[in-house]
Amino acid sequence: MDTIIEIKGLTKDYEKGFWKKKKIRALDDLSLQVEGGQIFGFLGGNGAGKTTTLKLLMSLIFPTEGSAKILGAEIGDPAMHQKIGYCPESPYFYDYLKADELMVYFGRLFGMDKGSAEKRSAELLTRVGLEKKDWKRQLRKFSKGMLQRVGLAQSLINDPEIVFMDEPMSGLDPIGRRQVRELIAELREEGKTVFMSSHILTDIEALCDNVAILRKGRLVEEGNLAELLRSTAQDSGFEVSVGGIESSVFKEAIKGKIASEINVKPGGFSLNVANEQDVEAVLASLNKLGGRLIGVNPVRQSLEELFVREET
Repeated sequence: MDTIIEIKGLTKDYEKGFWKKKKIRALDDLSLQVEGGQIFGFLGGNGAGKTTTLKLLMSLIFPTEGSAKILGAEIGDPAMHQKIGYCPESPYFYDYLKADELMVYFGRLFGMDKGSAEKRSAELLTRVGLEKKDWKRQLRKFSKGMLQRVGLAQSLINDPEIVFMDEPMSGLDPIGRRQVRELIAELREEGKTVFMSSHILTDIEALCDNVAILRKGRLVEEGNLAELLRSTAQDSGFEVSVGGIESSVFKEAIKGKIASEINVKPGGFSLNVANEQDVEAVLASLNKLGGRLIGVNPVRQSLEELFVREET
């Protein structure tokens, strides 16, 4: 796949104070390349520089140093902006417009005729899960989750080649999150690229092909998500889940045989063991004590563990 986002040494400083101004560096020498046709996760804690990066790419603010290209064009090129979509973290629209009016307005900004804009609006509002009865309601009467759905819909009105999403799951209930996950996965199947930031790491882990992690404005990790988790894993072995027996009884039975901490859970407990021989020893003890095996799973590092490691 071709590189469709190319960032070189992107830096952004803000000035703080009145008399004695002090420079605050929000983004520090970021260089990054993103290939097309994938979902790219952009991670970092609060204040890491994620939103600053997205605003720079959208030309809503301007860099102190460095440059960036999207679809081979400089980020300030208006023609390139016709081919991209953007959903900010907290979409804010004119309160007295209705949802369908707002969508048609954005469609007209992209040069669509009224009929085409209305048709596209109906398709997208349905796709993001906004009920038809709400299309004619003023946006000031919308909840945060409903506004988020409208924000996602407007980011797709021009059928963009690449969509930038800043915390797209913000304010959504579990059903809404699932619908948006499915929407993002569908965009990848259509050959589009999604560049998204999110604090919900399970969504990133479920959706993203590649990720970049920022810390205090600097890039600390980048690459294929599966490879990053595999290469940085600290633990190995298996997690054995057990039921039908008290954890204290089992702990006494394996004392001195297997070195493992027992984690009590609803309906049973689990323990991590180092190898297959230890799994067999657990099974032998269960047979003697009348317990039952619920499951055996290989242990691997989660995205949350990787993220926390990079933040400390």
